[in-house]
Amino acid sequence: MKILHHISDLASCGQPQHLALGVFDGVHVGHQAVIQQAVDAAKQDGGVVGVVTFEPHPIRVLAPEMAPRRILASVEHKAKLLEAMGVDFLCVQEFNEKFALREARDFISDLVNYSGGVRSISVGEDWVFGHKRGGDLEKLRLWGELMGFAVNAMPAVRVDQQRVSSTRVRQAVQAGDLELVEKLLGRPYEVVGTVIEGRKLARTLGFPTANLVVHNEQLPPDGVWELRVKIAGREYSGIGNLGRRPTVEHEGARRLLEVHVFDFDGNLYGSTMEVTFVRFIRPEKKFSSIEELKRQIAIDVESVRHHNG
Repeated sequence: MKILHHISDLASCGQPQHLALGVFDGVHVGHQAVIQQAVDAAKQDGGVVGVVTFEPHPIRVLAPEMAPRRILASVEHKAKLLEAMGVDFLCVQEFNEKFALREARDFISDLVNYSGGVRSISVGEDWVFGHKRGGDLEKLRLWGELMGFAVNAMPAVRVDQQRVSSTRVRQAVQAGDLELVEKLLGRPYEVVGTVIEGRKLARTLGFPTANLVVHNEQLPPDGVWELRVKIAGREYSGIGNLGRRPTVEHEGARRLLEVHVFDFDGNLYGSTMEVTFVRFIRPEKKFSSIEELKRQIAIDVESVRHHNG
């Protein structure tokens, strides 16, 4: 998939263009419905499909104190999901204080001019954009008539009679309700992180782990989890402890996801790992001794291996 970093690069993507516009944090089922409109329009009319989004999330610029954890932290992760939907290119426009001052109509005019002409634009029906939220669906339809593009608006998608939103996804992750998360995302919840060098304490327990620092993504509750782990495109089973390791660490230790990958032998330091949370096993706790901790880890590992057959 082609990834662009400024809307001025749209001309390099071919014609005609069908664009889906939005932040799309998480690419949940509501976002997917908007994007599918653009995919369907291209199938019907011919042309290429593009998603135009913004990085960082606008709220990080406009109200940083209110900025939430991400659902998808990696542009590459987002691109992979979009490509599977039939999207041809992703344009990640930098959102900064200068861009925030762009008038809504000027932004749409830029899309039309830079691309050489947009055939259709797909949005959520309640999407607002531009300086002081000056653009909405009604104005977008008016500008579409003037500039020559169709507008497709998607009503809010509902799951269990409630509107799907990124906030609802984050709340479900935080609560550890993975069944609801999967309904809202249309896929299991996964995070991406970088493996850092730790104190190698887990080796002394007989279960070496990779210490993962996630990329500002929302995490589920602390505790021991059954995991699926993807390393360099290959998937493994595993088990992880999310938390501060109270048995072996001092109070106030950094929150980490420690991952023990089954049947893997190799050096992971500095590598990127994709981790899917499969099943909550037990809360994190402080054990009275290292020996007691070792016995519990063995029980946990056997539980996951048995669950995997």
